[in-house]
Amino acid sequence: MEHIGKTRVEQGGFLLFLALVTIAALVVVMPFLNPLLWASLAAIMFQPLFRWFQSRRPGKDTQAAALTLLVIFVAVIIPTLWIGSTVVSEAARLVVAFQQGNIDVADWFEQVFSILPATVQDSLAKSGMSDFGDLMARAQAFLQASLGLIAQQAIAIGGSIFGFVLSFAIGLYVSFFLIRDGRKIGETVLHALPMRRGVADRLAERFIGIVRATIKGSVVVGLVQGALGAITFWIVGIPSVLLLGVIMAIASLLPAVGPAIVWGPAALYLLATGAIWEGVVVLVSGVAVIGMADNILRPILVGRDTGIPDWLILVTTLGGIALMGLSGIVVGPLIAGLFIAGWSILAEKSEEAEAIA
Repeated sequence: MEHIGKTRVEQGGFLLFLALVTIAALVVVMPFLNPLLWASLAAIMFQPLFRWFQSRRPGKDTQAAALTLLVIFVAVIIPTLWIGSTVVSEAARLVVAFQQGNIDVADWFEQVFSILPATVQDSLAKSGMSDFGDLMARAQAFLQASLGLIAQQAIAIGGSIFGFVLSFAIGLYVSFFLIRDGRKIGETVLHALPMRRGVADRLAERFIGIVRATIKGSVVVGLVQGALGAITFWIVGIPSVLLLGVIMAIASLLPAVGPAIVWGPAALYLLATGAIWEGVVVLVSGVAVIGMADNILRPILVGRDTGIPDWLILVTTLGGIALMGLSGIVVGPLIAGLFIAGWSILAEKSEEAEAIA
């Protein structure tokens, strides 16, 4: 008994030591959590490309990983940096235009309000929206504050340019090794997890499936819808098309409404100001092109349902963005998926135990 008690104490001490070391490691890497996260996501998403290069150059995993990273840099990173800098510049210009009084949102909404049917105007007045000027002044203040947050990112990045470059370099460096050695690292982690291997494998499969489904079904579809919206706005001559396109890409995460929250008011404004063909183009593009892109692309890209309800995806995505910024777009649904998968496995194990009993 004394030997058993001593063994339990030793095991407990080792587990406590392991927990403390793990927490310390998380604290140390916390400043670089975002680049490490995106490096892991890149390694998961581009693993098929790495295997393709690997099949063309057998026995040269380092070269295959380097070629994969080169494709990521040219096809993803460079366009993202260019679009990001352009969007920040456009947001900064709009903030200046608001401050100088060159943009009057209240006047825009007044023009839209004037073309609405009389019955709709009466309904809005009865619902407490008779003081339209005050309502639109608040909307303008909200828009100015939102654009100000975007513009401030340029100041934040410029003020910590060394930290940005360091995080960027670490992300690329870690991506290379995760692309090359990711399968071996994953196998080691699964083997070390304190749970049955079958459960660990199912959770790992669920983890990879949710990551790919989230990025393909949310990020890729959102980017396509944002790009289609930006092209539409460019055709009809609306300024700041890249900024509006990015906003539409983010709005695509919202179920039911999606990008219509951007192109809908834009079409109404064009029609209200007499730009009939421009407004019709935006309406047709929004319904027939931008709106249908989600229905067409999502089944092709995702392939199978993630098993996460739409309302839970919305809540966890917004919560993830609030906690982690853009990284929360992936982290939120990922946590929701693992939460559902974990409880589903527990319920299955309970049913199996009851059946055996």
